Amino acid sequence: MLAILKKEINTFFASPIGYLVIGVFLLLNGLFLWVFKGEFNILDNGHASLASFFLLAPWILIFLVPAVTMRSFSDEKKQGTLELLVTKPISHFQIVLGKYLGAFALILMALIPTLLYVYSISQLGSPEGNLDMGSTIGSYFGLLFLVGAYTAIGVFASTLSDNQIVAFIIAVFICFFFYFGFEGLSNYNIFDNLVYMENLGMSAHYNSMSRGVIDTRDLVYFISIALAFLLFTKLRIQKQ
Repeated sequence: MLAILKKEINTFFASPIGYLVIGVFLLLNGLFLWVFKGEFNILDNGHASLASFFLLAPWILIFLVPAVTMRSFSDEKKQGTLELLVTKPISHFQIVLGKYLGAFALILMALIPTLLYVYSISQLGSPEGNLDMGSTIGSYFGLLFLVGAYTAIGVFASTLSDNQIVAFIIAVFICFFFYFGFEGLSNYNIFDNLVYMENLGMSAHYNSMSRGVIDTRDLVYFISIALAFLLFTKLRIQKQ
């Protein structure tokens, strides 16, 4: 499994993909948070808060995570190396887990530089250090678990087609539905009686963690989503 993990990371940085993903994520966040005028601009809001970043990041990651994972298995299928991979003395789940952790590690590398935002906002606050660290730490934990779920969905989507673009589109759709779809459906009158519809979506659990409260129900939700899609991926590999 570690060999596959190292191979995935090396592959990302042997091509422009790894650098592009990290660069695009940081560039988009930087432009919206510090340059472009609007509701996300931290300086315009006048509050020592990273709420804008944690509101914006899940939407950017909906596209960036599938861009990383789209080649995980679709590329193996297209090149005909998937059959060779599954004949290695390693279980199917370990293969899936190696691919998953490789993609997750790359997204994690993109998140680490954003810790600079925490220092910047803390220094800009009046008085200095006037930043709600509880909420900030909770939001980072929420973002971490959200990325874990997105990555599992993306790896699964890559098994559905040998075309990377098709895998990308499928992953974006599933991530969007799980993040916003249930919340959107709960707003329709037809679903008024389904009180818990909104709680089926990632957005409700992510927002709960963003308040600085690490609830085990939120952790179990994200871990369950990730494990479920990793299991679906394993079953797809076995079937093929």
